[in-house]
Amino acid sequence: MRTGMLGLAAGLLALGFLPALPPAWWLWPMGILALMMLPFRTHPVAFFLFGLAWACTCAQWALDDRLASRLDGQTRWLEGRVVGLPESGTGVVRFEVQDAQARRDRLPRRMRLSWRDGPQVRSGERWRLAVTLRRPAGLLNLQGFDYEAWLLARRIGATGTIKDGQLLAAARGAWRDGLRQRLLAVEAHGRAGGLAALVMGDGSGLAREDWQLLQDTGTVHLMVISGQHISLLAGVVYLAVAGLARHGAWPERWPWLPWACALAFLAALGYGLLAGFDVPVQRSCVMVALVLLWRLRFRHLGTWWPLLLALDAVLLFEPLASLQPGFWLSFAAVAILVFTFAGRLGTWRWWQSWSRAQWLVAIGLLPSLLALGLPISLSGPVANLLAVPWISFLVLPPALLGCLLLPVPYLGEGMLWLAGGLLDGLFRWLEVVARWSPAWMAPLLPWWLWVLSCLGAGLLLLPAGTPLRIFGWPLLLLVAWPPPQRVPYGQAEVWQLDVGQGLSFILRTRERAMLYDAGARSGDFDLGERVVVPTLHRLAIRQLDLMLLSHADNDHAGGALAVQRALPVHLVRSGEPRELPAALQATPCESGVSWQWDGVRFSQWQWAQARDGNQASCVLLVEANGERLLLTGDIDVQAERAFLDSPLGVPVHWLQAPHHGSRTSSSRALLQRLAPGAVLISRGRGNAYGHPHPQVVARYRRQGVIIYDSAEQGALKLQLGAFSKPYSVREQRRFWRAPPAMP
Repeated sequence: MRTGMLGLAAGLLALGFLPALPPAWWLWPMGILALMMLPFRTHPVAFFLFGLAWACTCAQWALDDRLASRLDGQTRWLEGRVVGLPESGTGVVRFEVQDAQARRDRLPRRMRLSWRDGPQVRSGERWRLAVTLRRPAGLLNLQGFDYEAWLLARRIGATGTIKDGQLLAAARGAWRDGLRQRLLAVEAHGRAGGLAALVMGDGSGLAREDWQLLQDTGTVHLMVISGQHISLLAGVVYLAVAGLARHGAWPERWPWLPWACALAFLAALGYGLLAGFDVPVQRSCVMVALVLLWRLRFRHLGTWWPLLLALDAVLLFEPLASLQPGFWLSFAAVAILVFTFAGRLGTWRWWQSWSRAQWLVAIGLLPSLLALGLPISLSGPVANLLAVPWISFLVLPPALLGCLLLPVPYLGEGMLWLAGGLLDGLFRWLEVVARWSPAWMAPLLPWWLWVLSCLGAGLLLLPAGTPLRIFGWPLLLLVAWPPPQRVPYGQAEVWQLDVGQGLSFILRTRERAMLYDAGARSGDFDLGERVVVPTLHRLAIRQLDLMLLSHADNDHAGGALAVQRALPVHLVRSGEPRELPAALQATPCESGVSWQWDGVRFSQWQWAQARDGNQASCVLLVEANGERLLLTGDIDVQAERAFLDSPLGVPVHWLQAPHHGSRTSSSRALLQRLAPGAVLISRGRGNAYGHPHPQVVARYRRQGVIIYDSAEQGALKLQLGAFSKPYSVREQRRFWRAPPAMP
């Protein structure tokens, strides 16, 4: 049976690695074949086929529930009910609507909407809304956060921006939202948002700086409803009943073990309902239920059997859960603890067990964090030594009791005030730890080096005294000093990042690196911090010799400060240095300035008669081994005419579309003189400006120019000087992504 359960888990987990789903007419025969094979000895294969068929069927249902292509970008009036907990911040209200109806169109069952400067929205309300609808899509960069996969895992079939709306019906039965509002109104030393995250799984009340602090110290798992919190509550209830029974205070006519297991599960389930019962909470409740069942009836089955059953149960209930990084990290952490403590000879003292658990989990999760492209907290084991018991035993109990006792005057608020003070003290200590050692982003690793890191972590998890265990350290530490992947002399590696309606290029030669523009910043959403900096780290770029900001518009320079805070920048240069923040200390761009790095030549130009920021864009010509790339910023037709009169107005192979392909740029004269073989367009999907303009696209096509569009291909890598075809991140096929458009 265990081999069958392993086969089932393998089939369910295979979904996340499929480049495309099998045709629908394959799935039913696959399931029927699995059922026919069950009576024979090939049952592991049968379970695998059944798991794969079920996972693919569920994924296809979710894909079929996406917004129809003909409605993408259309504005429709719809009516729907608000579900979940709405998020408010930086002037934007975000919430999810379920079972929305439009007059003539079929809409997805669940949609995620945003409303700039919108009114307060409460869970359970029914609204009539004018929404500009979008198919699920997101920025696609080098091993970055996959927003499209996140939406699919939550079965969100469309996103949208609200233009207008009116409330049709007040909230009914929205007790969670009401409790959150009361909780956030409590004076808790400024940590009411953190208490809401602990009690209700609502992290919208935490500031961006708080999340960064938690990430740097490896304590993010403490501020979300995780298996640890739910298991802790269930364990407290179980131990309370067991303690009463041991001291004779439990009624003898009630067998204590069944009651302890039942009450513990009810406590876990109640906490899960309070937290919204999302997929992570469902997973935790299933695992608690199986552990309690194992304790009650199947104590002889060992420790791995409940974990395997929990894995299969969660994936059978929601196969798309495997698309979320938290799924892998939570099950991996539990598996590491089971492997570390189960079946060991001898005993450890409590403080030895506690400290070793933190270090071994950190070591065991390292390969998973590398594969998922997530930051690695070097201070995490130290921070968690104090943070885990502090949250579990000091903060969480009064926070839960405070919520339960809120109807009692002063008592509930007092408990929450105490929990908030304790949480504030923890955050102050975490700030000290984060300054000592912030999170580290590992560079991209070749597959063989990742395999060696898995081997090293596996060796270190073995018991002390195991032969060859000492070799785990050098194998694991290879990830910190991987063999350098150097750019050939005379060539330049160029990355056009997918930053939506903005611009950002990374250029590096054999020994040097520079950034041309840094994307936009809107409120707390900083593309310099979210996209540019992580990509620089993954490319093993630890410092920038030059950050060249074409001009001061937000979509080009908004992320510059985040870049400067994250890594050393030797020189900042811009076409509009006075319009930039003083902290950047930018120097002006000057025409005629050129330099050479590792056999690659860079030349810059700026129109002296520029009348606005776009015309003042600093233009950069890069030449490597005879292959040329021209980065133009946002220059318009008049600036293009002046540029053609300069010494840099020579034929190029690659052209960054001026002003994102706007109608006021990319003149016929520019294209005829430069004769580019390909154009690189950086823009946001469905942007409000209509970029690129259809007339400009037609002009490119008439000239025979190949078009590479960031909204269609994601981030793009170009090996300048090799005269080779560029690489698109979207070429890494996943079944939830549309294939890259053929240029």
